[in-house]
Amino acid sequence: MESYFKSYDSVDGELATVNLGPTHPATHGVFQNILKMDGERIVSAEPTIGYIHRAFEKLAERRPYYQITPITDRLNYCSSPINNIGWHMTVEKLAGIEVPKRVQYMRVIIMELARIADHLICNSVIGVDTGALTGFTYMFQERERIYEMYEELCGARLTTNIGRIGGFERDFSPEFIKKLKSFLKEFPARFEEFNSLLERNRIFMDRTIHAGPISAERALNYGFTGPNLRATGVDYDVRVMQPYSGYEDFDFIIPVGLNGDTYDRFMVRQEEIRQSLRIINQAFDNLPKGSHHADVPAYYLPDKEEVYSNMEALIYHFKIVMGEVPIPKGEVYFCVEGGNGELGYYLISDGGRQPYRLHFRRPCFIYYQAYPEMIQGALLSDAVLTMSSMNVIAGELDA
Repeated sequence: MESYFKSYDSVDGELATVNLGPTHPATHGVFQNILKMDGERIVSAEPTIGYIHRAFEKLAERRPYYQITPITDRLNYCSSPINNIGWHMTVEKLAGIEVPKRVQYMRVIIMELARIADHLICNSVIGVDTGALTGFTYMFQERERIYEMYEELCGARLTTNIGRIGGFERDFSPEFIKKLKSFLKEFPARFEEFNSLLERNRIFMDRTIHAGPISAERALNYGFTGPNLRATGVDYDVRVMQPYSGYEDFDFIIPVGLNGDTYDRFMVRQEEIRQSLRIINQAFDNLPKGSHHADVPAYYLPDKEEVYSNMEALIYHFKIVMGEVPIPKGEVYFCVEGGNGELGYYLISDGGRQPYRLHFRRPCFIYYQAYPEMIQGALLSDAVLTMSSMNVIAGELDA
C-alpha cells in the first residue's frame, strides 16, 4: 500500500470522513474511529476512546480490597472470572497467602472455561461480520452452558464476582460437576461442527486471509500479548513463561500463526479452545482433595452459620466487611493470561484499608493503538473484520 499512498499525494482528489462508531454496532463497543476514505479505501484512521470511562483505577483506590473484585468484572466482561481470580492472586502475593492445591486447580478450570467463552464470542462474531450467522447461534448455546456453570458456583453469569481472596466462596457442587462433565463430553463435537463451517470455507478465507496483518516485530513494538501476538508467530503465553495457579502441572501447547492477519487470529483462538479443553480435563481428572479456601480468617469471610454462633467468626466477619483488615505495605505486580493477553495488576500498598495505587494492565488498551496502522490502505469492510479479530473490548479501553 506504500506505493498507493505515494501516488495519491499527487492526485487531485477529495477525501471523505466516515465516523465508524461510537454507536455503530459494527464497532462492538462504545468507541469511535474517524476514517479518512478515498472511495472504499482507508487513507488514515484516528481512534477515540473514553465514551464509557468509569475510572476503575481511581475507584479501586477508594475501596477495600475485597470490594475491588466487582470492578475487575467490568474490564473484559467476556471472561470476567479471569479478571477476578487475577486480582485475588495479586492480593495473595502481597499478603503472602498460600492457597491449597485444590483451589489452584479449581481456579484453572474456571479460568479456562472463561477463556473458551471469550474465544467463542470473538470467533463467532468474526463469522457474523463475514456474513455467516449460523456459527454464532450454534455457539450461543455452548456459551450458555458455561454461564450456567458460573451461576451454579457463584450465582452470577456475566459479571461474576467469582471467588474470594484465599479461594472460593463455596466448593464445586454436585450439580456443577454434573454440568461440567456434560460440557466436556458434548462440547468438542459441537465445536468441531462450528469449526467446519468456517475454517475451510472459501468465502470466509477470502475475507480474512491478508486482512489486517501485522508483523511480529511491529506487534512486539506495540506491546502485543495474547492471541494477537501469537498469531504473528511469537509463542509468548503467561501460563507457560510465568506459571501460576499450578499451570506448570498441565500438558498443553501454545498455537501460533504466521502472517498475523485476521485468519491467523481466528485459527489461533480455535486451537486455544481445544487446548483449554485439554487443560480442564487434566485439572478435573486430577482435582486434589482438600479445602476450597486457604486458612486465612483475616481475609476470608467465615461461614454464616459460624457468624451466628461463634464470637471470633463474628469479629472477623465485621472486620472484613468494614474493610478494617490491615494489608501489608509493599509493591507487587502480578499477571495472568487473560482472554486477550497479559492482564496485569500493579499494586502499591501503604498498609491502609485500600490500595495506595492500583494500575490495570489491560491488553486491549495496548494493542488497540496499532489498529490505525493495521487498517491503513484496507477496505472499510476489512476494518470491521480486523477489529472483530483483535477482540477489542471497550471495557478494557476505558479503565
